[in-house]
Amino acid sequence: MFKIIYIFLIYAFLGWFMEVTIVSIQKKKLTARGFLIGPWCPIYGFGALFITFILRKYYTDAVVLFIMSFLLGTILEYITSYIMEKIFHARWWDYSNHKFHINGRVSLTTSLGFGALGLILVYFLNPFFLRIIQNIPPIIFNIIIIIITIIFITDVIISYIIISNFKKEGISDTKDITEKANEKIKQVLKDKSLFNRRLINAFPHLKFITKK
Repeated sequence: MFKIIYIFLIYAFLGWFMEVTIVSIQKKKLTARGFLIGPWCPIYGFGALFITFILRKYYTDAVVLFIMSFLLGTILEYITSYIMEKIFHARWWDYSNHKFHINGRVSLTTSLGFGALGLILVYFLNPFFLRIIQNIPPIIFNIIIIIITIIFITDVIISYIIISNFKKEGISDTKDITEKANEKIKQVLKDKSLFNRRLINAFPHLKFITKK
């Protein structure tokens, strides 16, 4: 159980770090990423768990593992996008400008990235991180994981409350939100709090959805 949580937390952090690094390089300035206040992106943690345990039987065939990681990552990102939109009435990312995409929720480019990450995770990262815990006394390891898990859960609760308020301020009663109106709403929200500003900067393609 603690090993499962360990894998989730490690890759949630690495996913956050990777996204922050890539986006910061693209924008040429430090840019925070993710829905949570802390340094983690849960989608990467769940993806790592699925690849580690569900795709275990494909480890001996790199080509099949790549394809399965590609498909699994695509499905996970699509479902996450759909659920986040339904919960918070906002489209957090949009790949509509990519050449190959499905409803703007997933794209060929990002899916190929998931396939490559699956190979890196299985053949390099997992062996490395699992070796680390072999050198830590079990009681110390369990205490560390419990503390970090409590911090993570607290972060999820606080972030959910903040984003729920963000949602209430952002949704509209109008039948349609034009691009101009969407940008105006984002500017108003950015002026209200530092966390609102961080969210909008982290998700520049954020688009609010009309209230049903």
